[in-house]
Amino acid sequence: QVQLVESGGGLVQPGGSRRLSCAVSGRTMSNYGMGWYRQAPGQEREFVAAVNWDGGITNYADSVKGRFTISRDNAKNTVYLQMNNLKPEDTAVYYCAARRIGSASYAYWGQGTQVTVSS
Repeated sequence: QVQLVESGGGLVQPGGSRRLSCAVSGRTMSNYGMGWYRQAPGQEREFVAAVNWDGGITNYADSVKGRFTISRDNAKNTVYLQMNNLKPEDTAVYYCAARRIGSASYAYWGQGTQVTVSS
């Protein structure tokens, strides 16, 4: 069983930056692809970013390309989401997810951390 705990959320002004962290425990992190999703009020959960097992391959939603960066440190069992130039439309609960290598879907999810972008 994989446990995921997000942290780093909070209130940030438009144009500001924030770094989210996701601590992974329970299994060897390098056996999992990792992703970030978000859900705004009244909307469905949407994909934000993903990284493969060693950090060599990343992909992003078009809405965050050039502003967000996903990375991972397998030695620290942590995955990060650096968010720059934040916009009010980035306001959402951000979730960390884990997908076992070879699996098509994310089976493990954190509890989420709220990010609010507002002046």
